[in-house]
Amino acid sequence: MMKKITDERLVLKNLKNIRLAFVVQSVGIIGILLHDALANGIASMTHQPLWLVFMITAIVLGYSQMSISIDHENPSKQIKPSSFYKGLSVILGINFVIGLLVYLSPESSLKDSIAIGIALFLCMLAPYSYIHYLRKKKLEDEEDE
Repeated sequence: MMKKITDERLVLKNLKNIRLAFVVQSVGIIGILLHDALANGIASMTHQPLWLVFMITAIVLGYSQMSISIDHENPSKQIKPSSFYKGLSVILGINFVIGLLVYLSPESSLKDSIAIGIALFLCMLAPYSYIHYLRKKKLEDEEDE
């Protein structure tokens, strides 16, 4: 069995080692994907399982960074979480404009613009909802103290 490390210096060193391994692994994955893209084209690169691993890693890292940045926000300058529906309407407006621009392009149809609008809406909604949840949770935690 492994013993839990309690010395903060060793914990920090362990985290730095993990970070270094992550950087080396990411650079290796990017190198392999770039080699495949140059040799066989972008379409071949995006069909590899490594591409999926890289994208999932980037998404998980992004969401992890969001929670850290919310915790690091300055409480005196922190804006209270605005109404969720107000932000939702902004996201809908942005997606409507993008969908309209796609529809106005000569190569696309209404079906294409609706599909792109819905996909972008979901891609914007997920991080916005997560950030709203984290800010609301942090505000509730501060009020409880």
